[in-house]
Amino acid sequence: MLKGIDKLLTGDILKVLCDMGHGDELVIADANFPAETCAKRLIRLPGIDGVRAVKAIMSVFPLDTYSDDPAIVMALTESDVKKGVRRPVIWDDYQSAAGHLKEIERFEFYERAKNAYAVIATGEERQYANLLLVKGVVPPEEEKNGGALLRGAEYYRNL
Repeated sequence: MLKGIDKLLTGDILKVLCDMGHGDELVIADANFPAETCAKRLIRLPGIDGVRAVKAIMSVFPLDTYSDDPAIVMALTESDVKKGVRRPVIWDDYQSAAGHLKEIERFEFYERAKNAYAVIATGEERQYANLLLVKGVVPPEEEKNGGALLRGAEYYRNL
């Protein structure tokens, strides 16, 4: 157990998130996503919905501020649009957690997923509940503290 860390974030998830570098991509996948086929590294969160997973991850994950689109969803297929399928409601929740969402075509999403650092497969049953996140950077402590470099005990008091 750790203080201040969402209990959903297992050691395996925290290791993956920590090992990722600036610009690396993470896919949070729904239960229908071909995670086993696409993933270089696969972590499973069975029974956990996508929104819960995204909120937990976003509590520690910096989005890339150098990218115009650090949060990406799989666009509805043309056939689903013709059938009258509407914008998934879950995207509103993802947008609340991660900001603006860019939509990309299904097979483009799959290709990006194959190149992603990791895929976290959730138990989310709603369609189009896949989210790709681009990792940003965590600024140095001196930038967080108005340019003042903190040392020793003073640094730890200000955490």
